[in-house]
Amino acid sequence: MLASAIPFTIAPAAAQAWPSKPIRFVVPYPPGGPLDSVARALAESLRDPLGQTVVVENRPGAGGNLGADNVAKSAPDGYSIVMGAVATHAINPYLYAKMPYDANRDFAPVTRVATVPNVLVMNPETAKELGIGSVEDLVAYARSHPGKLNYASGGNGSAGHLAGELFKAQAKVSMVHIPYKGAAPAQLGLLGAQTDLMFDNLASAAPQIRAGKLKAFAVTTSQRSGFFPELPTVAESGLPGFDISTWFGVFAPAGTPPAIVDRLNAEFGKALASPAIRELLAKLGAEPSPLSPADFAAFVRTEQAKYEKVVKASGARVD
Repeated sequence: MLASAIPFTIAPAAAQAWPSKPIRFVVPYPPGGPLDSVARALAESLRDPLGQTVVVENRPGAGGNLGADNVAKSAPDGYSIVMGAVATHAINPYLYAKMPYDANRDFAPVTRVATVPNVLVMNPETAKELGIGSVEDLVAYARSHPGKLNYASGGNGSAGHLAGELFKAQAKVSMVHIPYKGAAPAQLGLLGAQTDLMFDNLASAAPQIRAGKLKAFAVTTSQRSGFFPELPTVAESGLPGFDISTWFGVFAPAGTPPAIVDRLNAEFGKALASPAIRELLAKLGAEPSPLSPADFAAFVRTEQAKYEKVVKASGARVD
């Protein structure tokens, strides 16, 4: 009886003593990107309430898989967490032929951090020439001219590519996918009228939209964006249920004590409510969207079910 009781007495004691040393916060992407910027700001915000330094460690590679796998295989003691994203936990499991981790089994979801809408944009001259002024016009034109329109993306399996594939499936239209080596070159191609349209990240597209160099039709999320409230959603524009976004959130290794996960959830939630973090997210076109660990886990599984179908329909694959 005594032996069987030991695990139940050790875990709460360990959780109560946590944290007693610095916490490693892995970002599975290169320094300087949006996730890196947000992670560093959150790490600074957590230092005082936790009484320990939170050290951001960049481990890029394999579309985010290397950094995520590093944390998945770390000790479940609350001293290693990762800023996961839609790619690492919802897209890559179906995009990569072989994954180094199980996105559900190997992680304890802590909280979603933020969501970033994509926006359907078109080259203004092309839109005017084809008489396209709305999502409804775009769908009507694409249906009557199958295969004539093309759309740019940052590459096979990218968020923009999969948004386009979901759009094609729900609108029942045929458009040609033009993959670029990154979202920035894809946007330049669209600005130069080398392509017709794109599902771009709202933050990167916003300056071009405001300058009149890109024509925005709708955001891809289920709710309108506070940054462009005048823009309808794709769902409002004749494709009900359309909902796709870039999101990111915090995960710990599976087996991390629930008391530690809950503490992390609470502290990240407080940080996300701070004016400084909200201002930083706003500059990225992102909106804070924290969830409880259970709700975040449910959200990830819903996203996986969606992307499994979309990735399969797109034919995208990384071997």
